[in-house]
Amino acid sequence: MTNKNQEHFDIIIIGTGPAGESTASSLTGTGMKIAIIEKYSMVGGGSTHYGTIPSKALRHAIERMQEIETNPLFHHTTTEKHNIIQHIMNSAKRVMTNISQSKSKLYQESNDITLIHGMASFVDCNTIQVLEHDEIKKLTAERIIIATGSHPYHPGNIDFSHPRVFDSDSILNLKEPPTSIIIYGAGVIGCEYASIFAGAGSKIELINTRDRLLSFLDSEISEALSYHMREQNISIKNNEEYDFVNLNNDNVELHLKSGKILKGDIILWANGRTGNAANLNLEAANIHVNNRLQIEVNNHYQTEQSHIYAIGDIIGWPALASAAYGQGRYVAEHIVKQECDIKVDENIPTGIYTIPEISCIGKTEEELTEEKIPYEVGKTNFKNLSRTHIRNQKSGILKILFHRETLQILGIHCFGYQASDIIHIGQAIMAQPGSANTIRYFINTTFNYPTMAEAYKIAALNGLSKIE
Repeated sequence: MTNKNQEHFDIIIIGTGPAGESTASSLTGTGMKIAIIEKYSMVGGGSTHYGTIPSKALRHAIERMQEIETNPLFHHTTTEKHNIIQHIMNSAKRVMTNISQSKSKLYQESNDITLIHGMASFVDCNTIQVLEHDEIKKLTAERIIIATGSHPYHPGNIDFSHPRVFDSDSILNLKEPPTSIIIYGAGVIGCEYASIFAGAGSKIELINTRDRLLSFLDSEISEALSYHMREQNISIKNNEEYDFVNLNNDNVELHLKSGKILKGDIILWANGRTGNAANLNLEAANIHVNNRLQIEVNNHYQTEQSHIYAIGDIIGWPALASAAYGQGRYVAEHIVKQECDIKVDENIPTGIYTIPEISCIGKTEEELTEEKIPYEVGKTNFKNLSRTHIRNQKSGILKILFHRETLQILGIHCFGYQASDIIHIGQAIMAQPGSANTIRYFINTTFNYPTMAEAYKIAALNGLSKIE
């Protein structure tokens, strides 16, 4: 093992996922000398290679396949799913590779940024060592940003090396959809993969440790998701916890504390994530982590050491790629100016890529009721939109929650085709100051026809009809 001479930088960023990428790109042109460290051979982090991008690419392919199957124009072209699933997986991997190569150009074309591949760990508060191919490089910097992301949580009593046990990273290595899958954990990742593999023809047992799916959602949206999942032959078991797992040569048995025993070809463990902090030697920098190996930060994303920042999944909630990009921009400006005019949105839209997808922002009906805020609901059923009939995507709903007196928009909840895109129209209006943020905007605005955007006008008219 060789030890190269020490090199000094103004800033070291550990991780090239959304958080690290955003920080690096925001600092380009400032004149600072920047090093960004990536442990894998390709940039992009878990978001590009294991999480956000591959699962959404896989979902897109499955959704297109479902459209063909349900469209009478294309019935004669339908192919057995098991014969094409490998092509779908390969398509998702091509998307990952293309995006990673695109992201690499940021570092290749920047004279300010040095990309270093290898495993990073702290030597002290200002020194990082990088191990690559038995060679150690030592880097020092005035400021360090930890953006190492997270990985699926593994309980200690389950053998994840067994060929029938998967997590949300390793599930992408499947060659074909199994006949039956047990998914333990009905959070966002569990629900997304339940939809994906049900669409691929697998029988799904979805185990939820809570009383309803995605309980942070507006209850009507959560109920709609449950209904459509059951229509896809997904069996949902709420308020259940595992006791132990039996791994056999030909199947998996999940024993629940309630006494139920479920059998499947494989099990997908989707119950939480853990911060990628184990190999960072944070003790050397006197930085501590919680029991999920996440780092606590202040309002400026500074750790216990004010010159060391942490952003993205490594700090926990909200653990969204969109939020990580915003945090990276914030930290870059805070470093340059020692203050920040950028405001990371408190109202971050939630995008859940089930089939159909879900997106929401702001308060739920349950929260407004608990807070005793007088509100009304404007609603559109997607079956009343011309665009959904053209697309044969008639399932869905848009809800606008607004104040009965001021008409201010308090929350928007969408379930159905293009929900994660539709939400941004409402998000933009919610962010407007004063009287510009009211439900009347949607009535006074002319939307293209036929589009999904007209759902806002119909919902607004529906809501105002209840109070005028």
